[in-house]
Amino acid sequence: MHLCYVDEAGNGQTLDPARPDAPPVLVVGGFTVPRNHIRSLTWAFLDVKKHYRPQLRNAEQLSDVIQHEIKGADVRKNLRAGNHSWRRAAMELISSLLDMLEAHEARVLARVWIKEEGQAFDESGVYPSSVAALNETFQAQLAHEHSRGMMVLDSRTKVKNAPNVHCVTTRKYRAGGDVLRGVIESPVFGHSDTHTLLQVADLLVSALLFPIACHAYLSDVSWNVHCDDAYAPLREQFGHRLKKLQFRYQDPSRKWRGGIVVSDRRTRQSSSLMFGAPEASRTAASIPAQPQGAHHQGPVLPGAGQLGEVREFGEGRPSAV
Repeated sequence: MHLCYVDEAGNGQTLDPARPDAPPVLVVGGFTVPRNHIRSLTWAFLDVKKHYRPQLRNAEQLSDVIQHEIKGADVRKNLRAGNHSWRRAAMELISSLLDMLEAHEARVLARVWIKEEGQAFDESGVYPSSVAALNETFQAQLAHEHSRGMMVLDSRTKVKNAPNVHCVTTRKYRAGGDVLRGVIESPVFGHSDTHTLLQVADLLVSALLFPIACHAYLSDVSWNVHCDDAYAPLREQFGHRLKKLQFRYQDPSRKWRGGIVVSDRRTRQSSSLMFGAPEASRTAASIPAQPQGAHHQGPVLPGAGQLGEVREFGEGRPSAV
């Protein structure tokens, strides 16, 4: 059996100079993992949290460590506006994240939507269609692995949650037959402070896929806070690892599908931009990512206050193809 954990980064705000903080992309994505690796992956992630938030090592309750979140949005802020130590810690955290996914046979899947300036963006339609597409990829992987599975979505609101279930339920129970046979039930919803692996999905989507997409497809949008050259090292150092973590498959017409799929509404560029910058654009200013052991006294991510509290940036201390 496999589990699939899905989160999103971005929203339906229109990309407009009048809103310089509006997300220029929407990413709906996550990862799949075999059931027999879930416990090990969870404990590995808790160790990573203790490494980058050392005060968690003294937590009296396991629930304190579980509920304390390192938000992907805060990691992005550290990369964009932090000092050298904070940026290095952020890069090392992301490297540790990929280490965990690789070691536990995880596969990454996502839909990335690039917005057009001044054009309305229908989040209410895009989000359910993304979930439906991710379920198709999940089903293809389950068939390839001769497995069954279930998807866990990060809970939003009831009004927003419902369409994301209906788009899958109707495909499973329509008159023409179940096209998602390996998916044993429609998506269920979890809260990140109680479902630890949804926190992993948040970091993957919000701290890695979102900023890579912003830099790869919107580097010319200088007025938007999210389109920052500080994100270049993410694509340069981790793009090839992301590419290998995908599950890609061929449909009956032999067309390749799945993995990380980009819908670029601005310039119609391909999904391959997610996986590495062209040689000419690479820079010596890249920040080295140096994976650390769980108890190494390396850089500490800022933003941690009391246990269970995540403070804003600046308030705290510094088949695979």
